[in-house]
Amino acid sequence: MGIEIVIVALVGLLIGGAGVFIFKKVQDESTKKSAQSEAARIINKAKSEAARLKRDSEAKAKDFESRARKNVEQDIQKQKNQLKQKDQQLERRLKEIEDEHNRKVEDNQRYLNQLKDREEKVNISEVRLKDLEKKAETQFSELRAKLESVSHMTQEEAKRQLIQALEEEAKKEATQSLEKIEEEAQKEAQTRAKRVVAAALSRFAAEYTSERTVSVLSLSSDEMKGKIIGREGRNIRTLEAHCGVDLIVDDTPEAVVISGFDPVRRELARRTIEKLMEDGRVHPARIEEVAEKQKSELMKSVKEEGEKVVVELGLASMHHELIRLLGTLKYRSSHAQNLLNHSMEVSYMSGLIAGELGLNVKIARRAGLLHDIGKAVEHTMEGSHAVVGAEVAKKYGESDEVCHAIRAHHDDERPQTPLAWIVQTANTLSNSRPGARRPQMDNYLNRLHELESVGNSFDGVLKTYALQAGREIRVLVESAKVTDDQSGMLVRDIVRKIERELPQAGQVRVTVVRETRSVEIAR
Repeated sequence: MGIEIVIVALVGLLIGGAGVFIFKKVQDESTKKSAQSEAARIINKAKSEAARLKRDSEAKAKDFESRARKNVEQDIQKQKNQLKQKDQQLERRLKEIEDEHNRKVEDNQRYLNQLKDREEKVNISEVRLKDLEKKAETQFSELRAKLESVSHMTQEEAKRQLIQALEEEAKKEATQSLEKIEEEAQKEAQTRAKRVVAAALSRFAAEYTSERTVSVLSLSSDEMKGKIIGREGRNIRTLEAHCGVDLIVDDTPEAVVISGFDPVRRELARRTIEKLMEDGRVHPARIEEVAEKQKSELMKSVKEEGEKVVVELGLASMHHELIRLLGTLKYRSSHAQNLLNHSMEVSYMSGLIAGELGLNVKIARRAGLLHDIGKAVEHTMEGSHAVVGAEVAKKYGESDEVCHAIRAHHDDERPQTPLAWIVQTANTLSNSRPGARRPQMDNYLNRLHELESVGNSFDGVLKTYALQAGREIRVLVESAKVTDDQSGMLVRDIVRKIERELPQAGQVRVTVVRETRSVEIAR
């Protein structure tokens, strides 16, 4: 019974499934047919729309083409009208030009006719003038022949005699006038020169102080002598090496003699020793420190001295390097004459003479002040102090007129301007006044300069100092460039060069100093 129920159920399920399948298939067929009919309808509608759009496009294209053709035709017509107007304007202009040309041709023809008439009149006048000239020549020839027959002298002979007589008379008068002018000019020049020089000298008076090659420094006590000398002479050697002078410590109580031909070095040594005496600490490191500091202060005071001189003379806008060089002249001398005082003296005199002659006083003072600036320049520049001074002045912006006056004050260049003659005259007046110079001092200083120049001419030399009045030179060398063996060769080379170039120097002791220092800083 149960099996039959199951079979009936299975058969029912199969029949139901078959029915559902058939129903689904029928429904799918119906849906497919409706979809095909809808697609066909859409396609037909699209085709009809496409045909309508095509017809509309063709109609619009035809309409656009007709409008474009119409516009082009209108533009062409417009351009044709413009060309026609331009052609008409051109024809009118051509006609105007042709009419103007015809008028000018007529005017030119009229002018040509007038010129022809004038030319004919000129030709007639020339013919008449030639006839008159021939008649005048004939009359002049007849008159000249009559004069020659009366005077028994030809025309050329008469000309020569007349010219000769006029020349002799002119030479005589010119000679007399020239002698008179020269005599008057000489008298006037002498009178005026005396008056100008006298006026300049009467308005100027300067003090004179003789420079020496030694300075005596007073000490607070004799104990300072031992400190200055130091253990085994270390301190005094350090002082001499850094200041470039010779210190003489003798039996003179409470005094040390500083010897050196360069006043700048003597001043540096004096300041250094005074500072050491104030401090009380005297040893090589302290001496080196104080010497460097005093050198800086000395250079500062040198600049202040130069500025003081420039202000005192009423000069302005001078280069600071020229001012520094002027300050160093205070410690230099020539023939025992202080160069700074001498330069100021020449400056004042130049200004006074320029004022008497009606020239620029400021420029004259400027040239007079700078005339010996070359003597303050280091020996590295070759040439006379006048030429070197002019080059330095030009380098630092001085005018050509001032540079020429500097170069010409010792006839290294012939004076070409009144300013150059004024500076040369003022320099001569300053040098030649009583008590101004002592020639032997200049020779002595030149000898010391030459000795130092010989030592400085070798490679590896830092500095050379002439000591003991030129009987000794001390040469400081760079330890990195000159070895101990080379220092022995260097001292012999220096000696041979002194014997060859300075035989008049006499016996000179040459000492080469080579020092090696090792310095470290503890942190």
